[in-house]
Amino acid sequence: MAGKSVDDLLAFLEVAQQLSFTRAAAKMGVSPSALSHRMRGLEARLGLRLLTRTTRSVTLTPAGERLLQRVGPRFAEIDAELSALGELRDRPSGNIRITADEHSFDTVLWPPLRKLLAQYPDIKIEVVIENGLTDIVAERFDAGVRLGGMVAKGMIAMPIGPAMRMVTVAAPSYLKGRREPRRPQDLTEHACINLRLPTRGGIYAWEFAKRGREFSVRVDGQFIVNSIAPMLKASLDGFGVAYLPLDLVQPYLNHGALVQLLPDWTPPFDGYHLYYPSRRQPTAAFTVLLDALRYRGLVLGS
Repeated sequence: MAGKSVDDLLAFLEVAQQLSFTRAAAKMGVSPSALSHRMRGLEARLGLRLLTRTTRSVTLTPAGERLLQRVGPRFAEIDAELSALGELRDRPSGNIRITADEHSFDTVLWPPLRKLLAQYPDIKIEVVIENGLTDIVAERFDAGVRLGGMVAKGMIAMPIGPAMRMVTVAAPSYLKGRREPRRPQDLTEHACINLRLPTRGGIYAWEFAKRGREFSVRVDGQFIVNSIAPMLKASLDGFGVAYLPLDLVQPYLNHGALVQLLPDWTPPFDGYHLYYPSRRQPTAAFTVLLDALRYRGLVLGS
């Protein structure tokens, strides 16, 4: 394939991932108009429309979606092999892209990354903070961070943190004059702060378990967000009951700013894992990352 076609395919992949000529052009260091002209040239050579453009959005046509799914992983493999050449150098080097949510970044990802970056100046790490269930292959990530029970099939998963516990909390100002819930079903009588999952678009159902019985409760309330930081803020300000990681709310429980509800209904579960495709050939830089993130502590049971 001619070099120009390869460049055009790489440009298409950037536009397809960003779904924006402006953002893709910024990452590539070109103008949006030049990038748009290049895409029209690629479409003309292929005789197919790959992108549907409006004044506000860019979407993929069926042909564009197929090209992304078929060609994207192949370029990712080429990038991985080129990065593997860094093993021939004295120091590990290369680029690593990771997707994680804000809580996992703060608690289990950044502490070891801070040391790794200082120790290996030739390793460049990009972390994209997302709360959705990202397809790391389609989006050309090297790895992602998810809770153990949410790792997709066909992936290698490595624990990078202890077991976790989600807890139900509310501020004393909210609970004043209200009857505290004794069972998860009682939450339907309360104003609850809901979390919308960005990928699936649905409201997250709160999960509970007791004596081996597991079930979910769909709650309702006035306030809905798509990340946990605003949930914590709203609960502290007395706008309802929230369902949050224990480690995040523990300082507020200690100081009385929040009260834990239903303490017997939320046992620990598998914590965060780093996951990546099983067919991935680890580079020296990625091997360094695995060693830095590997969780070596005891799993917390309570």
